[in-house]
Amino acid sequence: MFFMKTVLRSVRRQWRRRLLIALTVALSATVSVAMLGIVFDVQDKLSAELAAYGSNITVRAKSDAVVTDLYETVDDGGTSVDALLDEADAKNVKTIFWAYNITNFAPRLDTSGSVRMEGATVQTAPVVGTWFAKRMRLDTGETTVAGMSGMRSWWKLDGRWPKDGTDEAIVGAGLAKRLGIAHDGAAQITVTRDGHDVPLTVVGVYTAKDGDDDAIYTSTVNAQAVADAPGKIGQIEVKALTTPENELARRASKNPAMLSQEEWETWYCTAYASSIAYQLEEAIPGSVARQVRQVSALQGDVMTKTRTVMIVMTALCLVAAAIAVANLMAAAIGERSGELALLKAVGANDGAVARLLLAETLLVAFAGLLVGIGAGIGVAQLIGHLVFGAGITVRPLVLLLVSVLITASILAASVASIRSVIRLQPAQVLHGR
Repeated sequence: MFFMKTVLRSVRRQWRRRLLIALTVALSATVSVAMLGIVFDVQDKLSAELAAYGSNITVRAKSDAVVTDLYETVDDGGTSVDALLDEADAKNVKTIFWAYNITNFAPRLDTSGSVRMEGATVQTAPVVGTWFAKRMRLDTGETTVAGMSGMRSWWKLDGRWPKDGTDEAIVGAGLAKRLGIAHDGAAQITVTRDGHDVPLTVVGVYTAKDGDDDAIYTSTVNAQAVADAPGKIGQIEVKALTTPENELARRASKNPAMLSQEEWETWYCTAYASSIAYQLEEAIPGSVARQVRQVSALQGDVMTKTRTVMIVMTALCLVAAAIAVANLMAAAIGERSGELALLKAVGANDGAVARLLLAETLLVAFAGLLVGIGAGIGVAQLIGHLVFGAGITVRPLVLLLVSVLITASILAASVASIRSVIRLQPAQVLHGR
C-alpha cells in the first residue's frame, strides 16, 4: 500500500512529463493496433477488391486445354463437341471444400456467326453464351446466384443485362456502332452459322474497352443453337478468394503428387488458387482448371507488399515510442536526481529504487495503452470504411500482440534510465557534485 501511494504521489508531482509518456504510448498503440488489425483482416478484403477485375481461375475441357497449351490456339467457335464441358456440371463449382471462397462464376461458350440487322451491313462477330444472374438450387438445399453481371463489374452498360434463358442479348460498343444500334439497345438481330438462324433481341450496349467490345453476349441456349452444341459450354470463369501463394503452393501447382501426405493435407485445406483449381477438377468431370496467373500473382504481390509496409510502419512506430520514452525518463530522472539520491541515502537499495521507477512508468504506459487501443480500433474502422467500404475486424490476438510489443518496448527503454539511477552516488548528488 505504501509503495503504491509513493508511486501515485510521484506521478501526480510530475504529471506533465508523465502525460507526455502516456501520449507517446497511446499514439504508438493507436498506430500499431490499426496497422496490425488491417494486416490480419486485409487479405479477404483485398482479394474481394482485386476479384472485381476478373476471374482468377478458368475451368476447361481436358482435350481443349491440351491443344490450347501446346499450340496456343484461339477458339474460333469451331471447337469440337468432344472438347466441351456439360453445362449441367457448372453448378458443381459450389460443391467443393472451398465453396464459400468462390464469390461468383459463369460458364461460357464462345462461338461466332454472321450478324444481320435490317438496314445494316452483315457483320461477322464473336458470340458468347453465358449466364447473367442465374439462380440455382444446390444439392445442399442452398440457393446461389452466378453470372456475368457480377463478373464484369467494370463494364459500362447502357440498357440492362439480359434475362437468362431468353432470346435477349447485349452487344459491344464497337459492334453496335457498325450495326447502327442505339446505346439503349432495343434492336432485333439475327445470328447465322452453318444454316442455323438464331434471332436475338438487343437490350443493352456495353463498353468493355477491350476486344470484347465487338462481341455479342447472350444466354447459353442461344450460343449453343448457333454452335450446334446443345447443353455444352467451353469454359467456366471462377472468382475465388485465395491465399497468397508460397513455396508449398508453387510446388503443388506443378505436381501435387510430389508432396508428402502432411504437405498435401496442408495444401488441400488452404485456400490457395492451385488447391481450389485442383478441387474444381475433381468436381467437374473431364476438366482442367488453371489459374489466371496475372490476377493470382497480382493478388499475392499486392497483399504481401501491403502487409510488409504495414508491419514495417508498426515496427518503426514502436522504435520511435521506445526512444521517446527513454528520453522522457532520462529527463525526469535528471530532475529527480536529488530525490532519488536521498532515497538511497536513507537506506533504499538499488532494487527498490528501480522498482519504483519501473512501476511509475508502467502505470502511466498502461493508461496510455488503454487509450491507444481504443483509438486504434476506431482508426482501423475508419480506414476500413474509407478504403474498402467495410469495417475491420480487430482480432483479440492483435490487441494481445500490441500490448506485449509495447510493454517490451517500454521495458527496453527503461533499462538505460534505471541503470543510470543504479550508478548514482548519493553523496556526490547531495553535495551538488
